[in-house]
Amino acid sequence: MATTVRKITLSPSRDIPFNRLVLSQSNVRRVKAGVSIEELAEDIARRGLLQGLSVRPVVDQVGAETGVFEIPAGGRRYRALELLVKQKRLAKTAPVPCVVRDSGIAEEDSLAENVQRAPLHPLDQFRAFLALREKGQSEEEIAAAFFVSVNVVKQRLKLASVSPTLLDVYAEDGMTLDQLMAFAVSGDHERQEVVFERLKASHDKQPYVIRRMLTEGAVRASDKRALFIGVDAYTAAGGTVLRDLFQGDDGGWMQDVALVDQMVADKLKAESETIAAEGWKWTEVAPDFAYGHAFGLRQLRGEIVTLTAEEEAARNALQAEFDQLSEKHADADELPDEVDERLSELETALEGLESRPVVFDPAEIVRAGVFVSIGAEGELRVERGYVRPEDEPSAEPEPGLAEEDGEAERAKAASYEGGERNVSVEPGAEQEEDEGLSPISDRLMTELTTHRTLGLRHALGEQPQVAFHAALHALTLETFYHYGSDSCLELDLKSVSFGAQALGLNDSALAEAIRARHERWAKALPKESADLWDALQAWDGDSQAMLFAHVVSLSVNAVHEPWNRRPRALAHADRLARAVDLDMAAAGWKPTVDNFFGRVTKTRILQAVVEAKGQRAADRIEHLKKGDMAAEAQTLLTDTAWLPEPLRTLGRAIGDEPAVESIVEETPEQPSENKLEDEEERTAHNQRAGEQIMAAE
Repeated sequence: MATTVRKITLSPSRDIPFNRLVLSQSNVRRVKAGVSIEELAEDIARRGLLQGLSVRPVVDQVGAETGVFEIPAGGRRYRALELLVKQKRLAKTAPVPCVVRDSGIAEEDSLAENVQRAPLHPLDQFRAFLALREKGQSEEEIAAAFFVSVNVVKQRLKLASVSPTLLDVYAEDGMTLDQLMAFAVSGDHERQEVVFERLKASHDKQPYVIRRMLTEGAVRASDKRALFIGVDAYTAAGGTVLRDLFQGDDGGWMQDVALVDQMVADKLKAESETIAAEGWKWTEVAPDFAYGHAFGLRQLRGEIVTLTAEEEAARNALQAEFDQLSEKHADADELPDEVDERLSELETALEGLESRPVVFDPAEIVRAGVFVSIGAEGELRVERGYVRPEDEPSAEPEPGLAEEDGEAERAKAASYEGGERNVSVEPGAEQEEDEGLSPISDRLMTELTTHRTLGLRHALGEQPQVAFHAALHALTLETFYHYGSDSCLELDLKSVSFGAQALGLNDSALAEAIRARHERWAKALPKESADLWDALQAWDGDSQAMLFAHVVSLSVNAVHEPWNRRPRALAHADRLARAVDLDMAAAGWKPTVDNFFGRVTKTRILQAVVEAKGQRAADRIEHLKKGDMAAEAQTLLTDTAWLPEPLRTLGRAIGDEPAVESIVEETPEQPSENKLEDEEERTAHNQRAGEQIMAAE
C-alpha cells in the first residue's frame, strides 16, 4: 500500500499597515549586534525592505483577533521602520510585507530565523563587491551603500583579485583568510601559485612567510634608494609597487629592482655633475661608501657664510614669532592644529637660516674632491673638500731658513730662541773666541736640549692640568689637522680603518652619531693649527674633557682579526665596555639575516632563539631549512635585546632576561688577579666564538 506524503502548507503572507504592528516579548534577540538600527534604516530607505517580518495575530481573552500583530522575528527591521516613521520618511499606515504565523511557538520562530540563517562566505562577499565594481560602481559608492570604509572595499577587491586557483582552495577551506590576505600582496597570479606549491612541502605556512616569499628580491619603499628616487617617480617610469592593504608595509615594495638601480645611478650622476661644476678635482659617486672611506685624506676647513642683514632681520622676526606662540600656548595640553602647523613652519624656516653654507678657497678646491652618496634617510649626502695625499702641495721651507748655504741653514735651525743672531763663519777661516759668537755645535745642542727635555718632563709630571692640556693639544692636532708636527709631545693617535665591515655600517646610527660629533668639533676649532694651543687654553674644563673623550675614542680598536691575535688588548676592550656600560642593543644593533643569522649554523640560530625567547620558540622553527630558519629567527628576536657573545658586555642581560651576574669593582690600587684571569678567559672565549662564526660563513 502506497504511503501518502503529507504536503507542507506555507504560512500566508500579507501587507499589514505599520501602525498595526508591535514588538513581541517572544523575540529571543536581546543583545545588540551587527549593523546598527540607524544604518539598517538607511539601507531600507535606499533599497526598500528586502525581507518581510514574521508576525502572529494578537487575540483577546476569548481568542478573537484584535487586528494587531506582534513580531517575534524581525524586531530589528521593525525598529528601523519605526525610526523612518519618526523621521517622517515613512507613513504610519505604510503597508509592510509580513508572513503570518498561527501555529508553533513564537520563541521557536525567533530562534530559528536567527540560527538557521547561513552567513555569507567571505569569498562571496569579495566577488559581490567585484561584480558591483565591474558594473560601474566606484569604491566610494560601494562603501557608502554597505556602511563600510573605502579601505575595507579596497581590501575586499584586492582579495577577489587573487589567483582563481587559490580562491578555489580558500573556498574549500584549504587556506585561512590570513593566508589569502598574505597572497594578495602580489598581483602576479603565476608567482602566487608557485609560492603556494612551495608551501605544500613546508611545515611553516604562516602569513608572514608567504609575504616574505612573494616580496623576495624587491626593494622596500622605506629603503634609502627608494626614498632617494621617490615612489612617484618610480611609478611614473613604469615601475610596479606591491602593497599590503592588510597590515603596515612601510609604503610597499618596488618590484623592478633593475629600474630602481638605474634611476638611482642616473640621479646620482646628475647631482654629481652639478657639484663637479663647482671646480672640484674629482668626485666619487656611489649609493653607499664604506665607513672610514675618507681615512687618510685631509679635509678642507671652509668658511661658514654669515647671515646678511636681511637674513638676520628675518631670523629675528621668525624667532620672535616662535617664542610668542610658544609662550602663549605653554599651558595648553594640546596645541590647536593651526598653531602646531605654524610652529612647525617656523622651526623649518629657522633651521634653514641657521644651516649656513660653507665656502672653500678656490686654490684648495682645484686639488680636492667630493664624495656623493645617499644618506640613511634617502637624502643626498655630499661630503666636500677631501684632499688625497698625492694631490697635496709640495712642502715649502720654513720662512727665515737660508736656502743657499746648507751649513748656515743647519746652524740657524739649531740656534737658541733667545733672539740673538748667530754669526756665520766663512768656510776655511779660523775662528777665534773673541771675534764673536759661533754657532753651537750639534752635539752640544743635543746635550743641552736633553737637559731641557728632562726638565719639561719633570715639571709637566707635577702639573696635571698642563699635562692634560698638552696631551689634548697633541691629540687634536693628530685628529683634525693634516700636519700634526706642532707639538713636542710624541703621542701617536691611530684611527684604524675597518678592512672588513658589514653592509650599511656607514649608515648606522652609531656611525652617524660619531660623524656628526666630529663635524661639530671641527667647526669649533680654529682653522690654523698654530692657533690651537691658545684656543684650547681659553676653553672651560668641561669642553676640554669632552673634546679629549672624542679624540681618544677614535683610537679604539676592539676588532677581532684572525691574523692579528691581541688577547690582552681585547681583554682591555671588555674592561672598557664595562667602564662605559656599553649596551649594543640600546645603541641600535639588532640581529638580522644579513648581519648574523644567515652567516652562522642552524645550531647557533636555535641557541639564540632559546636564549631570547625560550625552548618552545626554538622547537617551532627547528624543522625549517637554514634560510627560512634565519628569517624566522630575525622575526622572533626583533623586539628583544638579544646580542651574540662578541657584542655582550659582562654583567648585562641576555635578551629579555635580567642579568644574573653581579659586577664587583676592585680599586685601582689592588686589582684582582682572579678578575684579570676571568677577563682573559672571557676574551679567549669570545675569540673562539668569533672563529666559529667566521668558520660558519
